[in-house]
Amino acid sequence: MPLTEHLVELRAHLIKIMVVVSVIFLGLVGFSRELYDIISEPLVEILPTASTMIAIDPVANFMAPIRLTLLTSVFFAMPFILYQIWAFVAPGLYKHEKRIAIPILLSSIVLFYTGVAFAYFIVLKRALSFLIAFSPSNIVPMTDIESYLSFVTKLLMLFGITFEIPVVVLILVVTGIVSVATLADKRRYVIVACFAAAGVMSPPDVPSMFLLAIPMILLFEIGLLLARILVKEKKAALTDEEQ
Repeated sequence: MPLTEHLVELRAHLIKIMVVVSVIFLGLVGFSRELYDIISEPLVEILPTASTMIAIDPVANFMAPIRLTLLTSVFFAMPFILYQIWAFVAPGLYKHEKRIAIPILLSSIVLFYTGVAFAYFIVLKRALSFLIAFSPSNIVPMTDIESYLSFVTKLLMLFGITFEIPVVVLILVVTGIVSVATLADKRRYVIVACFAAAGVMSPPDVPSMFLLAIPMILLFEIGLLLARILVKEKKAALTDEEQ
């Protein structure tokens, strides 16, 4: 297919994504304040009595809930977005590649939502409690609603992407970029890298670092286990074909 036809097809998929996200956004925009109440609840629950959230920009009261609604729309549309990416890439894949790609696509969706849920229900409140506990006694914490939204968005996206580690490991092994034996041999370096990455990417507190690093290590081990199973099944299939 010529490049221009590829671009036309890509545009068609992008338009479909924009339409779906827009429809979800229009359905949620009437509940934008309620959505912000939900996302801000972990902070509001632990703020001191004399403290509250503030808006330092005149338009922040309007823009922060709207921006959250747009992000929420993309979040709910993620399965459709990934499907459109799959629909664009699938025609160029071989049949055996499609058989592997479909489970990887489905698992990536599940893992992304699992990571976001883990960050919101387990990590977020603990990280906020730790950070507020370190406030000087003469300082009353009053968080700007835009700054808080940016903090939460980065945290949720970080964990959502981090939970894709098993998928990344499988792709690396399936494509032949690296072998299972090599990954297993480099395990100690991976563990160090996980703690280093968690220290840089997570909120600046020790509990959050461990809550990110430990799942990263466990997810790497899960990916390694699944890659071993996949390689064994592939070898067994090749042996059966030769016989």
